[in-house]
Amino acid sequence: MQDLWRLSAADLATLIRSRKVSATEAAKAGLARLDAVNPRLNAVIDHRPEDVLKQAAAVDGAIARGEDPGLLAGVPVTVKVNVDQEGFATTNGLKIQREVIAKADNPVVANLRKAGAVILGRTNCPAFSYRWFTTNLIHGDTKNPRDASLTPGGSSGGAGSAVAAGIGHIAHGTDIAGSIRYPAYACGVHGLRPTMGRIPAFNAALPERPIGPQISAVSGPLARTINDIRISLAAMAARDVRDPWWVPAPLEGPAMPKRAALCLNPDGLATAPEVKAAVSDAGKRLERAGWTVEVIENTPPMREAAEWQTKLWIGDGYEAALEAAEREGDPGALACLRGNRAKVTPFDQAAYAKALMRRATLTREWMLFFEKYAVVLTPVSGELPFPDHLDRKDEASFKRVWDAQLPQIAIPFMGLPGLAVSTGLVGKAPVGVHVVSGRYREDLCLLAGEAIEAGGVPASPIDPVA
Repeated sequence: MQDLWRLSAADLATLIRSRKVSATEAAKAGLARLDAVNPRLNAVIDHRPEDVLKQAAAVDGAIARGEDPGLLAGVPVTVKVNVDQEGFATTNGLKIQREVIAKADNPVVANLRKAGAVILGRTNCPAFSYRWFTTNLIHGDTKNPRDASLTPGGSSGGAGSAVAAGIGHIAHGTDIAGSIRYPAYACGVHGLRPTMGRIPAFNAALPERPIGPQISAVSGPLARTINDIRISLAAMAARDVRDPWWVPAPLEGPAMPKRAALCLNPDGLATAPEVKAAVSDAGKRLERAGWTVEVIENTPPMREAAEWQTKLWIGDGYEAALEAAEREGDPGALACLRGNRAKVTPFDQAAYAKALMRRATLTREWMLFFEKYAVVLTPVSGELPFPDHLDRKDEASFKRVWDAQLPQIAIPFMGLPGLAVSTGLVGKAPVGVHVVSGRYREDLCLLAGEAIEAGGVPASPIDPVA
């Protein structure tokens, strides 16, 4: 069977489980695809073929013994370089962490292995995972396979680039302010930021994270089909006691009427005409699938949520972060920190307390909103995917980038799930829609996402376009 790398994760797992294809064959196909296209993309920055084949052989051995190989039986997947994978460096895109070698898998990596996945390689991210662009001084520049002049997104830019180009069937990413959803949007695939607490995570190789990332950063999947997002979520979300924030919430919640809100300019977001058209089209797709869609003028607060989220993310420990960025010397990380200084400092004890109080209030407003609507559709970004490295061009461009990303930055403050669904292309530039629901209602995001996906998506996987 040719081109196994083109298959969905679900279809490939079915073939492997039924012994029509071996996990070793799938791994060899994944490695061949990586060798063929990664030199043009630099999406995967570390992989060990002998280890990949050893993992695949273990899956084949389990199947031969009549054991259950797991939900992702033999499926090649990629893992972002900012999470621990035993025996590999957890660089987070940093020269200063090149010697941080993990002695154990992060819970999300362990869960992928338990589900039978084969870890194909580690994907690139910007230094400190700070930006919506993916380059650093240790691993270099990652390219968007649809158009090398566009950002692949960030911070999980390697993940988005890899899965769009057929390097792995599922990509792991992390998201504190759009870092799963934006690479999916920019590369023309789908990406789910789960509810905070849904997927366990912990890097034993690094110091404990401050409270801001603890309550808003998550791991999640990027994939070429919504069904692959669904099965990878189930695999990643298994219990692991190392994450005290993990919650044993069911993956399927109670049924709700298929009622969606649609907002083109949430909290005054300046939305490009092409993006408005894509969000409106997603609403029409839902209507054709039997949903009731109500256009609303505004959502519960996003702008205030985004302001507080930026403070919790960047303001907490700002001076130490700036000192580390100066030691690293990464221009993108320094631009991010220096460009946000006025927004996030000072962040003293009183500001911290107010941030956590406002988090409770705004989360309550959003949860009451989702008593009326199963989901809300908004832009992922106010603009089509940016020209690569736009944020480093000048102050006006830096502000333009941050202003456009409002929906991505806001949602993590309330710990809500958000799904980026790719719906088409404007020229070479992908476009899509952001589907948000209440906490632990990823099932509603996916239900709406499948209806939207049925209306058409960009072709994938693709060969890189120069």
